[in-house]
Amino acid sequence: MFSKSKINEPGAKTGDQPSQPAKGDASKAPASSGSSAPAPDYKSSTPKAKPPASTLSGDLHIKGNIKTSGDIQVEGQVEGDIRAHLLTVGEGATVKGEVMADDVVVNGRIVGRVRGLKVRLTATARVEGDIIHKTIAIESGAHFEGSVQRQDDPLQASAAKKAEEPKA
Repeated sequence: MFSKSKINEPGAKTGDQPSQPAKGDASKAPASSGSSAPAPDYKSSTPKAKPPASTLSGDLHIKGNIKTSGDIQVEGQVEGDIRAHLLTVGEGATVKGEVMADDVVVNGRIVGRVRGLKVRLTATARVEGDIIHKTIAIESGAHFEGSVQRQDDPLQASAAKKAEEPKA
C-alpha cells in the first residue's frame, strides 16, 4: 500500500530521482534547465544535422549543374543536371537535364532522365524522359512520356554508365 501510494504520488517520483540530481546541481540549476532544453534540441538536431532544404525561387533561372548532399526544392528553371539527397520540383518549376536523387518528388516539369531510389510523380507532374528507379509512385493526372525501368541501385548504375560513355 505504501509503495503504491509513493509510486502514484507525483512528489515521490520527482523527489526520488530528479530532486537528487537537482540538489547536486543546485548551482547549475539554470545550466541544468538550459541543458535539458538543448538536450532535446541536440537529439532533434541529430536528424537535422544536415542543413534545411535549399530553395531555388520561382524567379531564378539557372544554367549549369547543381550538386549537393542535401535537399533542394526547385521553384524556378534549371537547365542542367541536378544531384541531391531529396529533390522536390515545384508546380511552376522546369528542369531540363538529368535528375538524380535518393528521393525525387515531381510536382512540375522535368525534361530529361530521372534517377532515384524513390520517385514520385504527383498529379501536376509532367515528365518527358526515362525514369530509372527502385520504387515509383505515379498519381492519377500525372503526365509522363518515356520509359520506366526498375533497378536495385539506380544511382550507381548512372556513375558506371557515365564512366564508360567518354571512353567509347
